[in-house]
Amino acid sequence: MSFQFNRSSKEPMSEINVTPFVDVMLVLLIIFMVTAPLLTVGVQVDLPESAADSLSDDQEPLTLSINSKGEVFIQEHQVAFEKIIPKILAISNNRTDTRIYVRGDRTINYGRVL
Repeated sequence: MSFQFNRSSKEPMSEINVTPFVDVMLVLLIIFMVTAPLLTVGVQVDLPESAADSLSDDQEPLTLSINSKGEVFIQEHQVAFEKIIPKILAISNNRTDTRIYVRGDRTINYGRVL
């Protein structure tokens, strides 16, 4: 017993042909892969020699944290609120270019963090 499907030519084709889409995507991928390294190339500049020492970036930044109870911590050590500035100056050896990260608990008042 064989089944025959009689498809009339008046019915629209309901299948989607994705082959052209895949071809276009492959071409776009190749174009982006070829042009991506070209974007990182900048203007060729021959920089002069410097007699100055390089900047030391090995100094770890200080982290000032305020928890939900309002307690202040520098790194992991609890500090009284009044002694924050003298403690930071002592740790950073009075350097004003020391990076300080301020972290505040989401439940604490924004004005308290600043």
